[in-house]
Amino acid sequence: MITGKAFAGKHYAVYGLARSGLATVEALLASGARVTAWDAKDEARSKAPAGTEIANLDEIDLAQFDSLVVTPGLPLNRHPIARRARKAGVEIIGDIELFARARPELPPHKVVGITGTNGKSTTTALVHHILQIAGVPSAMGGNIGLPILAQDPLPEGGVYVLELSSYQLDLTQSLDCDVAVLLNVTPDHLDRYENFEAYEASKWRLFQMQDEGLHLAVVTEPWPVRPEFEMGIPNVHIAWVDAETVFERQLNWPALKGPHNAQNAACAYAVARELGISDDTFEKACRTYPGLPHRMERIREKGGVAFVNDSKATNPTATAPALAAFERIRWICGGRAKTGSLDECAPHFGHVRKAYTIGEAGELFARLLSPHMDVAECVTLERAVVEAAAEAEAGDTVLLSPACASFDQFRDFEQRGNSFRELVEGL
Repeated sequence: MITGKAFAGKHYAVYGLARSGLATVEALLASGARVTAWDAKDEARSKAPAGTEIANLDEIDLAQFDSLVVTPGLPLNRHPIARRARKAGVEIIGDIELFARARPELPPHKVVGITGTNGKSTTTALVHHILQIAGVPSAMGGNIGLPILAQDPLPEGGVYVLELSSYQLDLTQSLDCDVAVLLNVTPDHLDRYENFEAYEASKWRLFQMQDEGLHLAVVTEPWPVRPEFEMGIPNVHIAWVDAETVFERQLNWPALKGPHNAQNAACAYAVARELGISDDTFEKACRTYPGLPHRMERIREKGGVAFVNDSKATNPTATAPALAAFERIRWICGGRAKTGSLDECAPHFGHVRKAYTIGEAGELFARLLSPHMDVAECVTLERAVVEAAAEAEAGDTVLLSPACASFDQFRDFEQRGNSFRELVEGL
């Protein structure tokens, strides 16, 4: 694990004992810190490492702690413990900030931080894969893979590749990335922010934490940059990346189809060049990149019909690239809607032969889509898969790309995608 002498002798409160919370507690204890932890679930508390003090942080005085470390999922804008911590003058941070504070004690290394509304996981995994192909020691963490504090320190010359959500950036104060990447920002998570501008600002903070004049910021274009953001990073070099630079090469990359993956790969290419990776190595890495589960994941082909799991597409902006990537689609969509429109998907409606709507948004989506295509209101994923498979012809793609959150019928998008896989395999 990653530890730090800077934590020794301090008293931390850790709120939430899921994976990142447990890793945080273990790293702090191993660093010589005192840790008081809490989770509302009895089962989670029972997994706390030996030496952890258990106390209900919703009730006790928070002023006794040096820092309150919370899970990124905790809504800072409305959770009572956030208000109580601010009133007590206690900083609220996350495990990424602890990693940032431990960095001076690690062997010399670099950090690549990747944020954006869509494409973070794919770009993070792709950069990690490129480094692995190049023989560079690397670790992947943040909002993907193992919690970063649970991983062993890299040797000298290693690169930490971190996927960073806006929630994680809100809890981070001093992560100075050698290369910072902003893929895109579209409306999402607006229940956590006062407005879209506040959400956008949380993403730009990744650049504002960079040490001025030393590092690279990668941003895709075209991009409507507002002056206040540029003023916040006056001496950091911004590399504007155009996805068109990789379109021709993309034909040889089986797991990186679609215009959105062109954007992801173009940003990964800018990162690779900054890290001294050769073009040949980059090309080899893109050809061999296996892809990620639930992100345009090809499950199987049956009778000339492809079945693709894009369950990670939890909003219309994320679904639009999948609709653009295939020409004859049986589209399974719906769930818990984040917006009341599908405008971002509309340019690609011509690729859809029929839509099969599910979940809470089924009726809404059927109403929006019926003027443009045939629609079946299927309610459940099982019925949608059965109907789409029965009606599909050779050359069609049965695509689960919901454009919705999963929480109406599933625990998360992973469970939804796994259910799709099981249904397809059972055909």
